[in-house]
Amino acid sequence: MQRVEPNCADTGSTTRVWSVKDFAKRNRLDEGEEARLLQLFGAFASASELLHNATREPRWR
Repeated sequence: MQRVEPNCADTGSTTRVWSVKDFAKRNRLDEGEEARLLQLFGAFASASELLHNATREPRWR
């Protein structure tokens, strides 16, 4: 096990914390998918968690 000091940790864009509702709006997720993410993570989650767990139907013409 390795210990990381908080001031030495890299805080890249993937560790950014998003509001799940804002993320769903920006990525055009439907209400069902937004509800699933809210149930899974709560009101806030990291960008990496949201990107890897969000599914969106393809937009066909």
